[in-house]
Amino acid sequence: MTAPQTIMGFDFGMKHIGVAIGQQITGTANGLTALKARDGIPNWEQIETLINQWRPGQIVVGLPLNMDGTEQQMTHAARKFGNRLHNRFKIPVVWQDERLSTFEALDQMGLHTKFASRQRSDVDKLSAQIILQSWLDQQ
Repeated sequence: MTAPQTIMGFDFGMKHIGVAIGQQITGTANGLTALKARDGIPNWEQIETLINQWRPGQIVVGLPLNMDGTEQQMTHAARKFGNRLHNRFKIPVVWQDERLSTFEALDQMGLHTKFASRQRSDVDKLSAQIILQSWLDQQ
């Protein structure tokens, strides 16, 4: 079985969910968009539209862990989100450690806090790209 060529990455959040798209052939990821969420619940129709448009063969969901690698409340929420993606769209989901991805995104954007960004969604989109890129780099 050959590896999927298009991979979709998600940076799960309670208010925003960053989305990125990547190609295994080139090993590159690009930020796509950030979707609004209400208490971690996205507009599933928006996600379905993106999945139908890009047709990913695999989904990567960022897993927020504590710095010591232990799980936290957001870890469980991200797992729940990933499991729902898999159950709804029947696409394999894998997890990627996302520790410090938001800080890296802020650093790349020259910002000190997420709130310094006029477009917080830009931070979420870039975080999704960083998560997906780190997964691609490990393949």
